[in-house]
Amino acid sequence: MSKKLPAVALPASFEEAMAELEQLVARMEAGELPLEASVAAYKRGSELVKFCAAQLEKVENQVKVLEGDLLKPFEGDAADAARGEEQ
Repeated sequence: MSKKLPAVALPASFEEAMAELEQLVARMEAGELPLEASVAAYKRGSELVKFCAAQLEKVENQVKVLEGDLLKPFEGDAADAARGEEQ
C-alpha cells in the first residue's frame, strides 16, 4: 500500500510562487536533494509554473480589458476627426 503525500497548498501570490520556485531550482541545481526529493521538487515546481502562468494570463486579460476601456474614447475622437476631414 503506497503512502500518499499531503498536498501542498498553492502560494497566496505570484511573488510567493516565484520565490519558492527560485529556491527549488537553486536546491536542485546545487545537487542538495536526493533522487526522491528531486522528483518531488520537480513536481512542485511544475505546479508553481502552472500557477504563475495562470496568474499572468489573468493579469493579461485584465490589461486587455483596461486598454479596451481606455481606447474607446480615442476611437470615437478618431472617427469624429476623420469625418471632419472628409467635409
